[in-house]
Amino acid sequence: VAFVALFAIVPLFGGDYFVGVALTLLMWIALTESWVVLSAMTGYVSLGHVVFFGTGGYVMVLTFGVLPFWASVLASGAVTGALALLVGYPCLRVRGPYFVILTFGLAELVKFIVINVEAALGKFGRLLFGAPSLAELFYVILILTAASVAITYTVRRSRFGAGLRAIRENEEAAETLGVNVAGYKVLAFALSAIIPGMVGSVMVLRTTYFEPLDVFNPITSFTIVSMAIIGGGDDVPGPLYGACFFVVLQELLWANWPEIYMIILGALLVGFVLGVPDGIDGRIAHLRRSTAR
Repeated sequence: VAFVALFAIVPLFGGDYFVGVALTLLMWIALTESWVVLSAMTGYVSLGHVVFFGTGGYVMVLTFGVLPFWASVLASGAVTGALALLVGYPCLRVRGPYFVILTFGLAELVKFIVINVEAALGKFGRLLFGAPSLAELFYVILILTAASVAITYTVRRSRFGAGLRAIRENEEAAETLGVNVAGYKVLAFALSAIIPGMVGSVMVLRTTYFEPLDVFNPITSFTIVSMAIIGGGDDVPGPLYGACFFVVLQELLWANWPEIYMIILGALLVGFVLGVPDGIDGRIAHLRRSTAR
Protein backbone atom coordinates (compact mmCIF):
# COMPACT_ATOMS: atom_id res chain seq x y z
CA VAL A 1 0.00 0.00 0.00
CA ALA A 2 2.84 2.39 0.86
CA PHE A 3 4.57 1.51 -2.41
CA VAL A 4 1.47 2.28 -4.48
CA ALA A 5 0.72 5.47 -2.54
CA LEU A 6 4.29 6.73 -3.00
CA PHE A 7 4.20 6.27 -6.76
CA ALA A 8 0.62 7.52 -7.11
CA ILE A 9 1.64 11.06 -6.18
CA VAL A 10 4.53 11.27 -8.68
CA PRO A 11 2.42 12.74 -11.54
CA LEU A 12 0.97 15.31 -9.13
CA PHE A 13 4.30 16.81 -8.09
CA GLY A 14 6.89 15.64 -10.63
CA GLY A 15 7.60 16.89 -14.14
CA ASP A 16 7.50 14.79 -17.27
CA TYR A 17 11.10 13.64 -16.79
CA PHE A 18 10.47 12.24 -13.30
CA VAL A 19 7.18 10.70 -14.38
CA GLY A 20 8.98 9.07 -17.31
CA VAL A 21 11.72 7.66 -15.07
CA ALA A 22 9.14 6.39 -12.55
CA LEU A 23 7.16 4.83 -15.41
CA THR A 24 10.27 3.04 -16.66
CA LEU A 25 11.06 1.81 -13.15
CA LEU A 26 7.53 0.45 -12.69
CA MET A 27 7.73 -1.28 -16.07
CA TRP A 28 10.93 -3.12 -15.11
CA ILE A 29 9.55 -4.07 -11.70
CA ALA A 30 6.43 -5.57 -13.30
CA LEU A 31 8.45 -7.49 -15.91
CA THR A 32 10.98 -8.82 -13.40
CA GLU A 33 8.33 -9.84 -10.86
CA SER A 34 6.55 -11.83 -13.57
CA TRP A 35 9.85 -13.47 -14.61
CA VAL A 36 10.42 -14.58 -11.01
CA VAL A 37 7.16 -16.60 -10.99
CA LEU A 38 8.55 -18.91 -13.66
CA SER A 39 12.32 -18.75 -13.64
CA ALA A 40 13.31 -18.03 -10.04
CA MET A 41 10.74 -20.40 -8.55
CA THR A 42 11.13 -23.32 -10.98
CA GLY A 43 14.76 -22.86 -12.02
CA TYR A 44 13.76 -22.73 -15.72
CA VAL A 45 15.67 -19.61 -16.76
CA SER A 46 13.91 -17.86 -19.63
CA LEU A 47 15.72 -15.60 -22.08
CA GLY A 48 12.58 -15.06 -24.13
CA HIS A 49 10.39 -12.99 -21.84
CA VAL A 50 10.40 -10.23 -24.43
CA VAL A 51 8.16 -12.40 -26.64
CA PHE A 52 5.21 -11.66 -24.34
CA PHE A 53 6.12 -7.97 -24.06
CA GLY A 54 6.32 -7.63 -27.84
CA THR A 55 3.23 -9.71 -28.56
CA GLY A 56 1.21 -7.57 -26.17
CA GLY A 57 2.45 -4.46 -27.96
CA TYR A 58 1.44 -5.90 -31.33
CA VAL A 59 -2.06 -6.77 -30.09
CA MET A 60 -2.43 -3.15 -28.97
CA VAL A 61 -1.32 -1.93 -32.40
CA LEU A 62 -3.87 -4.15 -34.14
CA THR A 63 -6.76 -3.22 -31.84
CA PHE A 64 -5.94 0.45 -31.16
CA GLY A 65 -8.86 2.58 -32.27
CA VAL A 66 -11.01 -0.51 -32.78
CA LEU A 67 -11.44 -1.47 -29.12
CA PRO A 68 -11.49 0.80 -26.07
CA PHE A 69 -8.06 1.31 -24.50
CA TRP A 70 -8.77 -0.85 -21.46
CA ALA A 71 -10.18 -3.64 -23.66
CA SER A 72 -7.02 -3.63 -25.78
CA VAL A 73 -4.88 -3.93 -22.66
CA LEU A 74 -6.94 -6.87 -21.39
CA ALA A 75 -6.87 -8.48 -24.84
CA SER A 76 -3.08 -8.24 -24.86
CA GLY A 77 -2.89 -10.11 -21.55
CA ALA A 78 -5.34 -12.76 -22.78
CA VAL A 79 -3.45 -13.34 -26.03
CA THR A 80 -0.04 -13.63 -24.34
CA GLY A 81 -1.48 -15.96 -21.69
CA ALA A 82 -2.97 -18.14 -24.45
CA LEU A 83 0.36 -18.08 -26.32
CA ALA A 84 2.18 -19.26 -23.19
CA LEU A 85 -0.33 -22.09 -22.71
CA LEU A 86 0.06 -23.10 -26.35
CA VAL A 87 3.87 -23.25 -26.41
CA GLY A 88 4.44 -23.97 -22.71
CA TYR A 89 4.17 -27.74 -22.71
CA PRO A 90 6.58 -28.42 -25.62
CA CYS A 91 9.03 -25.74 -24.43
CA LEU A 92 9.06 -26.93 -20.82
CA ARG A 93 9.90 -30.50 -21.80
CA VAL A 94 13.57 -29.46 -22.06
CA ARG A 95 15.71 -28.22 -19.19
CA GLY A 96 18.83 -26.27 -18.36
CA PRO A 97 20.69 -24.52 -21.21
CA TYR A 98 18.36 -26.14 -23.76
CA PHE A 99 15.38 -24.30 -22.28
CA VAL A 100 17.36 -21.03 -22.26
CA ILE A 101 18.22 -21.40 -25.94
CA LEU A 102 14.68 -22.51 -26.81
CA THR A 103 13.06 -19.47 -25.18
CA PHE A 104 15.51 -17.15 -26.91
CA GLY A 105 14.73 -18.84 -30.22
CA LEU A 106 10.99 -18.60 -29.59
CA ALA A 107 11.26 -14.84 -29.12
CA GLU A 108 13.22 -14.50 -32.36
CA LEU A 109 10.73 -16.72 -34.21
CA VAL A 110 7.74 -14.62 -33.14
CA LYS A 111 9.63 -11.41 -33.94
CA PHE A 112 10.29 -12.47 -37.54
CA ILE A 113 6.73 -13.77 -37.94
CA VAL A 114 5.47 -10.30 -36.99
CA ILE A 115 8.01 -8.67 -39.34
CA ASN A 116 6.82 -10.83 -42.24
CA VAL A 117 3.16 -10.21 -41.43
CA GLU A 118 3.78 -6.47 -41.35
CA ALA A 119 5.68 -6.66 -44.64
CA ALA A 120 2.81 -8.60 -46.24
CA LEU A 121 0.44 -5.87 -45.06
CA GLY A 122 2.72 -3.20 -46.50
CA LYS A 123 3.50 -1.79 -43.07
CA PHE A 124 7.05 -0.80 -42.12
CA GLY A 125 6.60 0.75 -38.69
CA ARG A 126 3.35 2.21 -37.38
CA LEU A 127 2.62 5.56 -35.80
CA LEU A 128 -0.09 5.58 -33.14
CA PHE A 129 -2.02 8.83 -32.88
CA GLY A 130 -4.36 9.78 -30.06
CA ALA A 131 -2.62 7.80 -27.32
CA PRO A 132 -3.58 8.49 -23.68
CA SER A 133 -1.57 11.07 -21.76
CA LEU A 134 1.64 10.22 -19.93
CA ALA A 135 -0.14 10.44 -16.56
CA GLU A 136 -2.87 8.01 -17.67
CA LEU A 137 -0.30 5.51 -18.94
CA PHE A 138 1.63 5.90 -15.68
CA TYR A 139 -1.36 4.96 -13.55
CA VAL A 140 -2.17 1.95 -15.74
CA ILE A 141 1.43 0.71 -15.40
CA LEU A 142 1.22 1.33 -11.64
CA ILE A 143 -1.87 -0.90 -11.43
CA LEU A 144 -0.17 -3.61 -13.51
CA THR A 145 2.95 -3.43 -11.34
CA ALA A 146 0.89 -3.76 -8.17
CA ALA A 147 -0.89 -6.75 -9.73
CA SER A 148 2.44 -8.34 -10.66
CA VAL A 149 3.75 -7.88 -7.11
CA ALA A 150 0.52 -9.34 -5.69
CA ILE A 151 0.76 -12.38 -7.98
CA THR A 152 4.37 -13.07 -6.99
CA TYR A 153 3.58 -12.59 -3.30
CA THR A 154 0.55 -14.91 -3.45
CA VAL A 155 2.24 -17.63 -5.51
CA ARG A 156 5.35 -17.62 -3.29
CA ARG A 157 3.23 -18.36 -0.20
CA SER A 158 0.81 -20.86 -1.73
CA ARG A 159 0.85 -24.62 -2.16
CA PHE A 160 1.35 -23.95 -5.86
CA GLY A 161 4.50 -21.94 -5.08
CA ALA A 162 5.81 -24.71 -2.83
CA GLY A 163 5.32 -27.10 -5.74
CA LEU A 164 7.26 -24.81 -8.07
CA ARG A 165 10.18 -24.62 -5.64
CA ALA A 166 10.09 -28.41 -5.28
CA ILE A 167 10.45 -28.66 -9.05
CA ARG A 168 13.45 -26.33 -8.88
CA GLU A 169 15.17 -28.44 -6.22
CA ASN A 170 14.49 -31.88 -7.72
CA GLU A 171 11.92 -32.37 -10.45
CA GLU A 172 11.84 -36.18 -10.26
CA ALA A 173 11.45 -36.20 -6.48
CA ALA A 174 8.67 -33.60 -6.69
CA GLU A 175 6.77 -35.73 -9.21
CA THR A 176 7.22 -38.80 -7.01
CA LEU A 177 5.71 -36.89 -4.08
CA GLY A 178 2.58 -36.06 -6.09
CA VAL A 179 3.39 -32.64 -7.61
CA ASN A 180 1.75 -32.23 -11.03
CA VAL A 181 5.04 -31.16 -12.60
CA ALA A 182 3.83 -30.62 -16.17
CA GLY A 183 0.69 -28.73 -15.08
CA TYR A 184 2.54 -26.57 -12.56
CA LYS A 185 5.21 -25.55 -15.07
CA VAL A 186 2.71 -24.64 -17.80
CA LEU A 187 0.55 -22.68 -15.35
CA ALA A 188 3.61 -20.78 -14.07
CA PHE A 189 4.59 -20.06 -17.68
CA ALA A 190 1.14 -18.65 -18.41
CA LEU A 191 1.06 -16.57 -15.21
CA SER A 192 4.44 -15.10 -16.04
CA ALA A 193 3.21 -14.09 -19.53
CA ILE A 194 0.00 -12.18 -18.79
CA ILE A 195 1.41 -9.08 -17.07
CA PRO A 196 4.29 -8.58 -19.59
CA GLY A 197 1.76 -8.68 -22.42
CA MET A 198 -0.33 -5.97 -20.79
CA VAL A 199 2.75 -3.90 -19.94
CA GLY A 200 3.94 -4.17 -23.54
CA SER A 201 0.59 -2.96 -24.80
CA VAL A 202 0.83 0.16 -22.64
CA MET A 203 4.49 0.87 -23.40
CA VAL A 204 3.92 0.83 -27.16
CA LEU A 205 1.55 3.76 -26.60
CA ARG A 206 4.24 5.45 -24.51
CA THR A 207 6.54 5.54 -27.56
CA THR A 208 3.59 6.05 -30.01
CA TYR A 209 5.58 4.05 -32.57
CA PHE A 210 5.65 0.32 -33.28
CA GLU A 211 8.72 -1.25 -34.81
CA PRO A 212 9.11 -5.05 -34.35
CA LEU A 213 12.90 -4.91 -34.07
CA ASP A 214 12.57 -2.51 -31.14
CA VAL A 215 9.60 -4.09 -29.37
CA PHE A 216 11.05 -7.61 -29.62
CA ASN A 217 14.59 -6.49 -28.76
CA PRO A 218 16.39 -9.33 -26.89
CA ILE A 219 18.08 -6.70 -24.70
CA THR A 220 14.75 -6.52 -22.84
CA SER A 221 15.05 -10.17 -21.79
CA PHE A 222 18.71 -9.76 -20.82
CA THR A 223 17.86 -6.72 -18.71
CA ILE A 224 15.08 -8.59 -16.88
CA VAL A 225 17.46 -11.45 -16.05
CA SER A 226 20.14 -8.98 -14.91
CA MET A 227 17.71 -7.24 -12.57
CA ALA A 228 16.52 -10.54 -11.14
CA ILE A 229 20.10 -11.69 -10.51
CA ILE A 230 21.10 -8.38 -8.92
CA GLY A 231 18.03 -8.39 -6.69
CA GLY A 232 18.35 -12.08 -5.86
CA GLY A 233 15.86 -14.46 -4.28
CA ASP A 234 12.54 -15.86 -5.45
CA ASP A 235 10.22 -13.45 -3.65
CA VAL A 236 8.86 -9.93 -4.10
CA PRO A 237 11.79 -7.90 -2.65
CA GLY A 238 14.44 -9.21 -5.08
CA PRO A 239 12.98 -7.69 -8.29
CA LEU A 240 12.24 -4.43 -6.42
CA TYR A 241 15.86 -4.09 -5.29
CA GLY A 242 17.25 -5.15 -8.66
CA ALA A 243 15.07 -2.83 -10.74
CA CYS A 244 15.66 0.18 -8.47
CA PHE A 245 19.43 -0.41 -8.43
CA PHE A 246 19.61 -0.85 -12.19
CA VAL A 247 17.39 2.09 -13.20
CA VAL A 248 18.88 4.59 -10.72
CA LEU A 249 22.42 3.57 -11.66
CA GLN A 250 21.62 3.83 -15.35
CA GLU A 251 20.16 7.32 -14.97
CA LEU A 252 23.15 8.55 -12.91
CA LEU A 253 25.71 7.15 -15.33
CA TRP A 254 23.83 8.46 -18.36
CA ALA A 255 23.71 11.96 -16.83
CA ASN A 256 27.41 12.08 -15.93
CA TRP A 257 29.19 9.85 -18.46
CA PRO A 258 26.95 9.61 -21.53
CA GLU A 259 29.75 8.36 -23.82
CA ILE A 260 31.00 5.47 -21.70
CA TYR A 261 28.10 4.79 -19.34
CA MET A 262 27.34 1.37 -20.87
CA ILE A 263 30.96 0.26 -20.31
CA ILE A 264 30.84 1.40 -16.69
CA LEU A 265 27.44 -0.20 -16.18
CA GLY A 266 28.62 -3.49 -17.66
CA ALA A 267 31.75 -3.56 -15.48
CA LEU A 268 29.71 -2.79 -12.36
CA LEU A 269 27.22 -5.54 -13.17
CA VAL A 270 29.98 -8.11 -13.69
CA GLY A 271 31.65 -7.09 -10.42
CA PHE A 272 28.34 -7.13 -8.60
CA VAL A 273 27.40 -10.62 -9.81
CA LEU A 274 30.84 -12.00 -8.95
CA GLY A 275 31.04 -10.28 -5.57
CA VAL A 276 27.43 -10.65 -4.41
CA PRO A 277 26.15 -13.89 -6.02
CA ASP A 278 23.11 -14.09 -3.73
CA GLY A 279 21.93 -10.61 -4.74
CA ILE A 280 20.85 -7.61 -2.72
CA ASP A 281 18.01 -9.51 -1.08
CA GLY A 282 20.42 -12.25 -0.01
CA ARG A 283 22.82 -9.72 1.50
CA ILE A 284 20.02 -8.03 3.43
CA ALA A 285 18.79 -11.40 4.71
CA HIS A 286 22.36 -12.28 5.79
CA LEU A 287 22.67 -8.99 7.69
CA ARG A 288 19.34 -9.62 9.41
CA ARG A 289 20.43 -13.07 10.52
CA SER A 290 23.76 -11.70 11.78
CA THR A 291 21.97 -8.97 13.71
CA ALA A 292 19.54 -11.47 15.23
CA ARG A 293 22.39 -13.70 16.36
